[in-house]
Amino acid sequence: MKIAAVVLFIAMYALMIILPEKRRPWIACGVALIFLILGILPWGDLASVIDWNILLMIFGTVVIVDYFIQSKMPNLLADRLLDLAPNVMWVTILMSLFAGIVSAFIDNVATVYMIAPVGLAICKKLKISPVPMIISIAVSSNLQGAATLVGDTTSIMLAGAAHMDFNDFFWFQGRPGVFFAVEVGALLTIPIMLFLFRKEKKPVSADEYTKVTDYIPTIAMVGHIVCLIGASFFKNKPEITNGMICLIWGIGCIIAELVKTGDKDTMIMNLKNVDYQTIFLLAGLFAVIGGITNMGIIDDISKFIIRAGGNNYFLLYTIVVWGSVLISAFIDNIPYVATMLPVIGAVAGSLGVEPYLLYYGLLIGATLGGNITPIGASANIAGTGLLRREGYEVSFGQFMRIGLPFTLAAVTGGYISLWLFWR
Repeated sequence: MKIAAVVLFIAMYALMIILPEKRRPWIACGVALIFLILGILPWGDLASVIDWNILLMIFGTVVIVDYFIQSKMPNLLADRLLDLAPNVMWVTILMSLFAGIVSAFIDNVATVYMIAPVGLAICKKLKISPVPMIISIAVSSNLQGAATLVGDTTSIMLAGAAHMDFNDFFWFQGRPGVFFAVEVGALLTIPIMLFLFRKEKKPVSADEYTKVTDYIPTIAMVGHIVCLIGASFFKNKPEITNGMICLIWGIGCIIAELVKTGDKDTMIMNLKNVDYQTIFLLAGLFAVIGGITNMGIIDDISKFIIRAGGNNYFLLYTIVVWGSVLISAFIDNIPYVATMLPVIGAVAGSLGVEPYLLYYGLLIGATLGGNITPIGASANIAGTGLLRREGYEVSFGQFMRIGLPFTLAAVTGGYISLWLFWR
């Protein structure tokens, strides 16, 4: 049965690469159904392996985003940003860096749904393809999610395993924390973007500023950001907390707009516009990953990585980082990190060393590795989903043209700086 799971898993990703993007949800859900029929994933485990928190966040945030776009606030923000940048290249870089800053404190998926509408508005004004800018926003969001305790689920899991609090990500045991390693990596992505977008020298400016008359969506957008930040400081909260925050604010936005305008047609249209394809794609992937985890495949991969390192600490660290990059390009990093954390803790104990360097290496590799492919991280899936709604299909090649060099630069910076700080 384990062999069947591996074959189906490989076939699923091969089909996702070969076939058009719009087929991916059907492929993922189809393989998930086969897993259930064959017993690779027990029916009783289906609800538990799906990350309902992420799915609720997507639903609630997309509802707010649709109203936010219709209010024309992204257009006004785009006008202001155009005043700061001399050309398209710098607009793209600034949008990417801005998304990264926000993502250090807000979940990656939520960040994409907040920032991407501004990028789309800018690209519409300039009459250029939004694909490079939205991909840059997505990969930058995923990168900076590893910088703080509240930026990503994997950071929260690491903090639990290592008994760290929010401040420990900045400074821990008298040494710089993982935050600075992530920022070194982020700085190294700037020259990469300068090279990738070197031909985008079209000058930009805002000839006139868009007028905004409806501020309810903006209040909902800011309100749910503030609530997400506030909730991040509470320990032992339910796993579904962030999803419920986004859902409640999304429903609140619908009700407030309906009371204000009485426009049921807009409400129905926005509910129809929710990115259900992305939701089903993620649900299918969660189920498939749950299946291969249930069969012990991820655990086998993890143990192989550890055995390959032997007793050489630097080699082990290198394998953990770059092996995690490779695996996370195709496997969701949450079950992988959850599996690896106790294994790494045990190996560090057997070597008689503290586990923090290996923990950090795992976080850097697993989080940033997802930036290589459009299905390696939830933020990437959300970004390509938004582009699909705008009529742009993103191939693996298009995504990897930006994601691969971005990942190599960021991981290399984090990898070297962590070794210098914690060896």
